[in-house]
Amino acid sequence: MTFSKLQKIVLASGNAGKIKEIQAILTGHPIVPQSLFNVAEADETGTTFVENAIIKARNAALHCNLPAIADDSGLVVDALNGELGVYSARYAGMGASDSDNVQKLLQALEGVPETQRTARFICVMVFMEHADDPLPIIAQGSWEGRILTQPVGSNGFGYDPVFFVPDYQCASAELSPELKNSLSHRGIALKKLAEAIKARELL
Repeated sequence: MTFSKLQKIVLASGNAGKIKEIQAILTGHPIVPQSLFNVAEADETGTTFVENAIIKARNAALHCNLPAIADDSGLVVDALNGELGVYSARYAGMGASDSDNVQKLLQALEGVPETQRTARFICVMVFMEHADDPLPIIAQGSWEGRILTQPVGSNGFGYDPVFFVPDYQCASAELSPELKNSLSHRGIALKKLAEAIKARELL
């Protein structure tokens, strides 16, 4: 099954920052957030990024009757045995703000030396042609860094203010949106996803 480049693709997210990043990379394709269709966000009951991304893509495709893209991403901190993982967005509890999550992370790492504060952002992106797509396209990206002891910068969202990027000697929140998109876990995963979609002549 193929579809027109003019056909809309629904993005299974209501996160404004995430939508902006994805639209910046998938230029030329009509990407619309599921909120335009009044679709409730799916319950992320999976224990892995892949499971949750598929759950969200299937939910969006089902309720919007459109092809769907979804991602599940999070921060993996070595000193915390791989936390925060799939719970990154709700690390400080359901409904927690970005600031709440960041402060809880900093408290959890209090006293941990710089050399042991290594971490990485992980993103898994999924494209489904329809809700019953038996072969969703799955792409993954990762971004290595470490956790700072206090937030800096005003760009980005989530844990960007405390995620130090060694190659640029600054926090992710200090990078321009364009540079961040070229480096980030989401940017890497999305580029891989776009290439795989085009290879199957779906876009």
